[in-house]
Amino acid sequence: MSPWQRTIPVLLLALVSAGVAPARADTSHHPVTIARARTLPLGTVVTVEGTATTPSGAFESSFFDKGFAIQDRSAGIYVSVATDLRVTPRARVRATGTLRDSSGLRVLVPDTPAAVRVRGTGPAVPPKRLATAAVNETTEGLLVRVTATITRAPESDLPYGHKFFVDDGSGELTIFVNTQTGIDLTGLAVGRRVGVTGFSSQYDTHYEIDPRFPADITVR
Repeated sequence: MSPWQRTIPVLLLALVSAGVAPARADTSHHPVTIARARTLPLGTVVTVEGTATTPSGAFESSFFDKGFAIQDRSAGIYVSVATDLRVTPRARVRATGTLRDSSGLRVLVPDTPAAVRVRGTGPAVPPKRLATAAVNETTEGLLVRVTATITRAPESDLPYGHKFFVDDGSGELTIFVNTQTGIDLTGLAVGRRVGVTGFSSQYDTHYEIDPRFPADITVR
């Protein structure tokens, strides 16, 4: 160990004794991974980068904004903005905002549209294949896919959208379809086997998948 290495603990002890806390990493200007951002306290200002997995405003009827989701190699998060920034899947996005809770869902809320920058095209993000019971807090923010049997037929939850329920034998899961997606649920009856891709979300105490486009629901 060098003399300098031996000195570091002494300097840190001196700072703490003097009431001076060691400097923390600046999460407001220097990007952190989305997984790291998700561990920080609500109210923290962070900058993250990722590839968009949902288009702007696809969930407006229930999220009450024109936001979108982004994902990096570590995790995903929803970026809540009031302005339609015309973000489409595979857009490479850097966003600075405050971590907030929205009915159980952790979101990033930029102060202004200028705090969101689109920087070309990112890599394709394949959905993570999961059992229905595995859609939970640990998958929140990710693009996911389940293959399961419809246990409860589509029902109206207007003006927010429609919902139906699926189960692959591991546990029942809510599929929530927002009105902006234009997804036609005709023919989705109990007993039909379907594949569903979408945003792993949470509302209140339950978890759900929110499809983005008509192609996100396939009948088997």
